[in-house]
Amino acid sequence: MQHNIFTTMRSLKIMEGCKGTQVYALNPTNPPPPGVGDKLLHHLQDHLRANSIRSKSNRNYPPPNMTVPNVVVVSESLLRCGLPGTDLLEPQIEPCLKSVDFVGAMADVHRRIESCDQFEKSRLYLEQCAMFRGLADLKLFRRSLRSARQHAVDVHNKVVIAAWLRFERREDELIGYSAMDCYGRNVECPKASLVSGYDPESVYDPCDCYRGRREDVENDGVLIESEEECSTSEEDGDLSFCIGDDEIRCIRYKMALLSRPFGAMLYGEFKESRREKINFSQNGISADAMRAAEIFSRTKRLSWFNVHIVLELLSLANRFCCEEMKHACDVHLASLVSDMEDAMLLIEYGLEETAYLLVAACLQVFLRELPSSIHNPNVMRFFCSSDACKKLATVGHASFVLYYFLSQIAMEEDMKSNITVMLLERLQECAVEVWEKQLAFHQLGVVMIERKEYKDAQCWFEAAAEVGHIYSLVGVARAKYKRGHKYSAYKQMNSLISDYTPVGWMYQERAMYCVGKEKMTDLKNSTELDPTLSYPYKYRAVALAEEKKIGAAISEINKIIGFKVTPDCLELRAWFSIAQEDYDGALRDVRALLTLEPNYMMFHGKMHGDHLVELLRPHVLQWSQADCWMHLYDRWSSVDDIGSLSVVHHMLANDPGKSLLRFRQSLLLLRLNCQKAAMRSLRLARNHSSTEHERLVYEGWILYDTGHREEALAKAEESISIQRSFEAFFLKAYALADSSLDPKSSVYVIQLLEEALRCPSDGLRKGQALNNLGSVYVDCDKLDLAADCYMSALNIKHTRAHQGLARVYHLKNQRKAAYDEMTKLIEKAQNNASAYEKRSEYCDRDMAKSDLSMATQLDPLRTYPYRYRAAVLMDDHKEADAISELTRAITFKPDLQLLHLRAAFHESMGDYVSTIQDCEAALCLDPNHSESLELYNKAKERVNEH
Repeated sequence: MQHNIFTTMRSLKIMEGCKGTQVYALNPTNPPPPGVGDKLLHHLQDHLRANSIRSKSNRNYPPPNMTVPNVVVVSESLLRCGLPGTDLLEPQIEPCLKSVDFVGAMADVHRRIESCDQFEKSRLYLEQCAMFRGLADLKLFRRSLRSARQHAVDVHNKVVIAAWLRFERREDELIGYSAMDCYGRNVECPKASLVSGYDPESVYDPCDCYRGRREDVENDGVLIESEEECSTSEEDGDLSFCIGDDEIRCIRYKMALLSRPFGAMLYGEFKESRREKINFSQNGISADAMRAAEIFSRTKRLSWFNVHIVLELLSLANRFCCEEMKHACDVHLASLVSDMEDAMLLIEYGLEETAYLLVAACLQVFLRELPSSIHNPNVMRFFCSSDACKKLATVGHASFVLYYFLSQIAMEEDMKSNITVMLLERLQECAVEVWEKQLAFHQLGVVMIERKEYKDAQCWFEAAAEVGHIYSLVGVARAKYKRGHKYSAYKQMNSLISDYTPVGWMYQERAMYCVGKEKMTDLKNSTELDPTLSYPYKYRAVALAEEKKIGAAISEINKIIGFKVTPDCLELRAWFSIAQEDYDGALRDVRALLTLEPNYMMFHGKMHGDHLVELLRPHVLQWSQADCWMHLYDRWSSVDDIGSLSVVHHMLANDPGKSLLRFRQSLLLLRLNCQKAAMRSLRLARNHSSTEHERLVYEGWILYDTGHREEALAKAEESISIQRSFEAFFLKAYALADSSLDPKSSVYVIQLLEEALRCPSDGLRKGQALNNLGSVYVDCDKLDLAADCYMSALNIKHTRAHQGLARVYHLKNQRKAAYDEMTKLIEKAQNNASAYEKRSEYCDRDMAKSDLSMATQLDPLRTYPYRYRAAVLMDDHKEADAISELTRAITFKPDLQLLHLRAAFHESMGDYVSTIQDCEAALCLDPNHSESLELYNKAKERVNEH
């Protein structure tokens, strides 16, 4: 069975929800069209005026080139306060590593991972994480992070990376989950992380957190009941330590074995070696602690002592160099740290006494409580200052990976905060490797730009560029521009384009510093080289709006919204819709962007999106909940994902605790490749579950979508054992089908889907189940049964079933019927790039080229059209053109299949060096890709022969 048989509804092509720059500018120059609702305008004007006054009192100044009267004096109409101006649109400087030769960078890091010492792998996988951070596919970052944890050796790295893995799933948002629970995952187990050593295979084993352990059992199996039973008797002891009025009877040679200083004192040239009683009153240790030390000297155990006694023992061990006792105290105290209160109490002791494991255990609590702990000043004082970093370094817990983790969260929470700046400063202090310096310097530059500290920003960007991060020259140019040196910024980018193979972001940035036709030419070149960059579309759209060509502006912004949905582009289209008095369209987009980013602020951060929804609602037709369900069916059937999101948002406003709607929301967001938002909706669905079996299903989907397939299956089975439901059977079938199935497994998946269809559900989900069942039947060569499933799905308006039915016709050699079926899908679906792509398989070469050209125009991220065109060019012996076609796509989408195909083309042309590089880059994306491995080994043999 094909790997992707069930990708129609729940796309496995997951793309990180891009957090775009908001539309900041307010353009007071364009007169409004007549007829804009006066009531709506007055509400907006009052709101903006009030917020402008508040923002002045809070000393939040407007950005450069925007005067206060433009914001405060909102005259006459919504458009005057809403439509953005081209002069203030700016592309975002990405806060991640960005290479001018990403394929070469991927190949290099993969090569080093394969050839390095095993103890170096964790560090290299972390470098790979930083490289993947800028890609849309979050799975790559998570996989590398997991590999970094798998190959970690020391406790510190294990603690930090395990906490990071947990944070990536945002389990802190799940009600009832404990920060210190690992739920059987060894790779994230807090106890496993506190065990030093290299054991990469252990991460695949379940941890032993839930296994019963009798911690007080000696090696011989005898359970020690009390401290008194272990005290040394008068007869056994030959030495007493006197502390005040107390005498602690000891065995001299046992005490001497605690450390060399004790040995020298008791058996060396000191006078104490000849005394039976030694006065220990002036050493700052209590009699109870000394008694504990005596017991430890014989039993090597601490389990029955309270924490205060063990802390005293730790101090004594440090003072008298008792390494074994210090380690035992360290281990014991670390095992006691289970929550924030424990960590806050014990970390000071750990730092003072340089107790490595104790500090690690406390750090683990702080890190596993993120992001909430980053807002706790009592926690942050252990990280932010230079002195705090030095204290951590003294005990072995100041590292680049620690501050990398902390600074990324700080930037997500508040890019401009002092906490963010201090953590990034510590990050650059910990940077040793070249890539670490590049990242730290560049991110400091990005933050300084956001804080409008342009001189400092320029210095940091220049430092990053000096250590080889070419992309930071964009930051240098931007900082110069902000400081009034526009021509210098232009020359900077001009030089960059001349010195390197141009890529889209180079032309995009240079366009900032030129005008007229030259600017539009640069923006055109930027889009041609990298159609995923949103700034050129936004600029062209706003320029058209300034010329009062609102329809053309909407068409332009639609080009990118069609394949890359971001809040800033939706906001822009909402303004254009308001300009056309299309309040339904405006409300649709505002609701959709609030689904992506619930706290999104519009009007230059002065109005919450929810408030604009309330202002727009009176100007549209009001829907009941029944109306909403009807509209949801219509939009779902027409493959209008943004419209469907808007309807679901409307329904949730009326019923925010409806977990079923949250789940629908997550499915739509996955279809739009907005994984972060999808996972947030899925977590909310889980939190609002009203029954145990429903909660288990949503937990199963969360596990599945984060790469824990077996655990997802277990959740589905547990849910079914409580109550048979459509979603539980569907989850189980979906998870089982996510692999190459043998005939027996296929039969089982069919049975599960049939069970799902017998359970109550709505037409939206039943249509999906029928579609999936049809796919399994096709793979089992049961074409008539498959056709029946697809027809049943179409009868309940599951429009995507046209694609499955077309496949059945094709397999029956009914090519014309298959083509016609796909044409129906193209006509019905609003998002139809995939339909054009699929239809190309059922027509002749010229028509296929036309369909694939349309697919690329609608969604340039789809890779099949590039591969098809390249293959055709190779067939026509146009090798250079074929390579160029693939390279064009690889530049902005480094895809596994594209890289493998280009490597094969290079190999056929005898260019084995390029073959090896492309294979290494492909294996960086998927180390287990067998075809790339085979081609790589073959090319290596050819190179060695020469």
